[in-house]
Amino acid sequence: MDPSRLDLNLLVTLEALLAEQNVTKAAARLSLSQPAVSAQLSRLRDVFGDPLLLPAQRGMTPTAKALALREPLREALDQVRGAVGSHLEFDPARAVLTVGMAASDYMQAALLQPLVLRLRRRAPGVRVAVRHMDPRQIDGQMTRGEVDIGLLIPSEAPGSLRRRLLFHERYVLIARRHHPVVRGGRVGLKAWAALEHVVVSPAGGGFETPVDHALAALGQERKVVLSAASFLFVPDIVARSDLVALVPSRLVQRRAAGLQVLDCPFPVPGFEMIMVWHERNHGHAAQRWLRDEVLAVAVAADTAEAGKAKARPR
Repeated sequence: MDPSRLDLNLLVTLEALLAEQNVTKAAARLSLSQPAVSAQLSRLRDVFGDPLLLPAQRGMTPTAKALALREPLREALDQVRGAVGSHLEFDPARAVLTVGMAASDYMQAALLQPLVLRLRRRAPGVRVAVRHMDPRQIDGQMTRGEVDIGLLIPSEAPGSLRRRLLFHERYVLIARRHHPVVRGGRVGLKAWAALEHVVVSPAGGGFETPVDHALAALGQERKVVLSAASFLFVPDIVARSDLVALVPSRLVQRRAAGLQVLDCPFPVPGFEMIMVWHERNHGHAAQRWLRDEVLAVAVAADTAEAGKAKARPR
């Protein structure tokens, strides 16, 4: 291979082809025509003396040489992008880019929804690709450049990623507005335990949570009649029935129509949420701006929750 025959555009095209394994998708990613990308692939094959990507039933399959090039190429281009991006002023109103974010369904509703609305006003050229958070995959997704920011609890965050605390979350009790038992902004522990409850079991099918273990220590037992796989399912069914539930407070900040939101009838530990990102994005101007926007939304939600908590009947 003659390095003098390479240019940066060819390497960027190779990176996209290895990521997409499809000429059409790579062309869309690069905002180029399909013939232009095919021509660049032909040049790359000539330079490297290897087919690099072979036709397959669906898309293309990388050769052994292409697979060996993938990570070194990504790292080299990331360094170039980081060096250039860190010294450029970022203008959100004129920026055109796609960012990847990973979050649970709860965080998608509590933080990403207001974030996206904020970005539409401040940075209309920024597209957001949301993925469901899987802590087992987040490190690899960030290494491959598929996710730029992840939102999760500290104990699930890989130690290799940078992190920033977003907020401390607490649980609240929700019930429908005209619930026959939950009235006047409060309910006693025994009366609450005797109600029919919804719990969330992300793995599916579980009817016990740490709350039940804490209740047992107090000599109480609640009646769990519904196990949901997602927090997003809970507010609506509670608003339409006599079921009650404990949910993260930010889930119902903007979804309290038809609901009473009360303090828990006994102490329930909350949790922290953090933002994580890859080292290579740390100094990038656009990524720094995006992280600041995430933090601004989190702080605004925190302030709103503090105000509601102060106004809530005791």
